Amino acid sequence: MPKFDAAAEHERLLALSEYERPYWDAGIAVAGMDEVGRGPLAGPVVAAAVMLPPNCLIEGVNDSKKLSKKKLALLNEEILKNAVAVGLGWVSEKVIDEINILQATKKAFALAYKDLGMNADPVFIDAVKGLDIDARQFPIIHGDALCYSIAAASIVAKVARDSYMVEMAGKYPQYGFEKNVGYGTAEHIAALKEFGPCEIHRRSFIKNFTKE
Repeated sequence: MPKFDAAAEHERLLALSEYERPYWDAGIAVAGMDEVGRGPLAGPVVAAAVMLPPNCLIEGVNDSKKLSKKKLALLNEEILKNAVAVGLGWVSEKVIDEINILQATKKAFALAYKDLGMNADPVFIDAVKGLDIDARQFPIIHGDALCYSIAAASIVAKVARDSYMVEMAGKYPQYGFEKNVGYGTAEHIAALKEFGPCEIHRRSFIKNFTKE
């Protein structure tokens, strides 16, 4: 196993926090926002807003897609412990079907910002523009890989949504939600064709796999 290089990790985090640094240097705590769950066939879309204190660099923070379940859980704890404020926004599969996934994602972001319980300005957002929030917004394409605050938010959102989908696996065991967290894996699609949809499936996403 390679030895942990603390200096290299510190340099990586300094590079990752380049967007935040001018504000931190001025004593301003900014927020990062990201969502998880735009693509699944089932379950909600969940957004997180995370405001960390200036220069609070947590070892290992990265795009949630690059992290193991164990690492995600540990980092989520560290982020929640250190954050000035954290907000979550949940938009259900039913609302996704009603207003479409883009509008549902924007709604989840706005709810997450409101759930912070305090004003954050500016806010760095993963890709999405034009949110209904009272703050300067800086959308960054691939922000979860390029911006420290967005990466932290991606971890919080993923852990929250994955935990919920594991809960749903207990209620609907035939779909394997504990493994696929609602995404359209071959096993999930096969179960959908065999058993039909359950209550948390997105009807607008599953038209090709069911007669409903």
